[in-house]
Amino acid sequence: MKAIKKILLALAVGVMMLGGITAPAFALDLDTARASGLAGEVDNGLLAIPPGAPGDAAELINSTNNVRRAEYAKIAAQNNLSLDAVGTMMSQKIYSRIPAGTWVQVQGKWIKKAQ
Repeated sequence: MKAIKKILLALAVGVMMLGGITAPAFALDLDTARASGLAGEVDNGLLAIPPGAPGDAAELINSTNNVRRAEYAKIAAQNNLSLDAVGTMMSQKIYSRIPAGTWVQVQGKWIKKAQ
């Protein structure tokens, strides 16, 4: 009986370890989502799903946008600016940092960043 408990415990630990090792490999991060065309930057400083992309990154996009909105609201309040003005300024900073080939939406039109 003790041998069976040890085997079951070893299997359980093995499954947990395997799950811990493989789970991050499937986790989607923002850089990967952008590089894969699953997320694109919009000129209001938020993310969106580019044309033709599946909704695989929707949760990541929503959570990232929530964090960005909160930060933009803080910056807007501290500097007596509108939320839209802060979003536009931040989109310019983001644009300068993202690699070529990233989907961006400018004035409602989706394009891939050239350089």
